[in-house]
Amino acid sequence: MNRRQFATISASSALGLSVSTLLAGQNEGWIDLIGGSANGLEAFKAPTGYWKQTATVELDPASPRKLKWAETTENTGIWVNGPTGKTNNLVTRAAFGDIELKLEFNVPTGSNSGVKLQGLYEIQIFDSFGVTAAKFNASGMGGIYPRAELLPRYHHIDEGFPAKVNASRPPGQWQSMHIIFRAPRFDAKGKKTANAEFEKVLINDQLIHEKMTLLAPTGHAYVLPEVAAGPVFLQGDHGPVAFRNVKLRPLPPRQIS
Repeated sequence: MNRRQFATISASSALGLSVSTLLAGQNEGWIDLIGGSANGLEAFKAPTGYWKQTATVELDPASPRKLKWAETTENTGIWVNGPTGKTNNLVTRAAFGDIELKLEFNVPTGSNSGVKLQGLYEIQIFDSFGVTAAKFNASGMGGIYPRAELLPRYHHIDEGFPAKVNASRPPGQWQSMHIIFRAPRFDAKGKKTANAEFEKVLINDQLIHEKMTLLAPTGHAYVLPEVAAGPVFLQGDHGPVAFRNVKLRPLPPRQIS
């Protein structure tokens, strides 16, 4: 067993996944976060809320702001955030530093979700299909979300980092996200020596961010302390969303010159 395999198995144990399951379904260090089983959310902290497994997801023809799906006991690996389209966020039980993350998602018209690395740095998932360049900002698909204050009402305090291109597909279609994330680095005394960085982000195979350095966390989390390792967070409380094929692999620490 090489060092990469050992690190992967150790991470899988922290996620609550058995070694046999990992070795049967993974290669090259990838860890499946949403397994194809009736209880396929073992990697996430309880309570996970009303996420339901389904065989198919599509835009609801009766209400384009909803997804049409039906709960199933089959092991499909497709999970929807319940009948109301709003439930608990999924937060991994394990913490990660530098990682590569791949996933697929599906949102209806106007819906909003996101992926947070270390629970602090967000890449937006938002139905931005057809949005013109003049109106496309960091709150849109693939944006690195702006910093924000909660009071006296929620408001942004910077512009964040919009995606380079609007890579959105029409609502109701499966879309893909691929992230290479570099965690902040700290010395032995806890002083930060390197900022967090989205080394590369792709939406639907289109490059939308490259070597984007983050001086602080995003959204209202910007006031929280940064850490060397933290959970992966899938947002489920802002609107209907489905996820499948969510997998990650820890990366060796980047070399800082």
